[in-house]
Amino acid sequence: MGKRQGIGLYGIIGHPVGHSLSPHMHNAAFRALGIPAFYAPFDVTDLEGAMSGVRALGIKGLSVTVPHKEAIIKYLDLVDKVARKIGAVNTVINRDGTLSGTNTDWIGAVKALKEHLSLKGKKALVIGAGGSAKAIVMGLVEEGARVHIANRTQEKAEQLGEQFGCSCSGLDLPSGLEFDILINATTVGMGEEDAMPVEEDVIRGADLVMDIVYSPLETRLLRVARGLGKVTVNGLKMLLYQAVAQFELWTGVDAPIEVMENALKEAVGA
Repeated sequence: MGKRQGIGLYGIIGHPVGHSLSPHMHNAAFRALGIPAFYAPFDVTDLEGAMSGVRALGIKGLSVTVPHKEAIIKYLDLVDKVARKIGAVNTVINRDGTLSGTNTDWIGAVKALKEHLSLKGKKALVIGAGGSAKAIVMGLVEEGARVHIANRTQEKAEQLGEQFGCSCSGLDLPSGLEFDILINATTVGMGEEDAMPVEEDVIRGADLVMDIVYSPLETRLLRVARGLGKVTVNGLKMLLYQAVAQFELWTGVDAPIEVMENALKEAVGA
């Protein structure tokens, strides 16, 4: 890969970020490769002030999580065409004071799904229309899948559907809708034992069910899907692969994927 750029301070910004597993992964990777760098969580409510701090302190790179993935765009010097298309940034790179944004969430989602099936020609139902959903929808469309977007606020689903040429609806799905893949791209189920973004009858229509939530590791959605004999994919795989792409963008070296995955599993007690 390119010139090694790893030395320095990195972090994740969001609110809240206390639950984030990203520090476990990235710090394990830095240690494994002997890179003198550290990755810290930053709970940020003042995004404009935080970005001034990034510039002033020379922080080398950021992961961006809820609720800042879309709002951060206006504070960056450059945003690549992928992140522009998605309308959300999850990765910031600081090169000599120039802050550039990109998005690796779609890479994480696609790689996690492709461990189980080819996406070309598949039909997918994506629940949600926020920053993560936008990245996932783009990844699915790029891979040749047909996507239906369902969101609590139908207007948001329609905006996203228009952008990527997808059908859409509110959470009341149109009758006769067929899909091979069901993806929860909302935070429903995070820290909630009994919450599900859809009813059990919806789950029955899918062959594979993926939940981007990783706390708890097995959400009720995945538990019910597994009970129905579906292939299930938890949020750890997407988290891992988007982080691998981030690490390589920041450092210019190949990420130690196994080290990062083991750190992730250790952090959640898997």
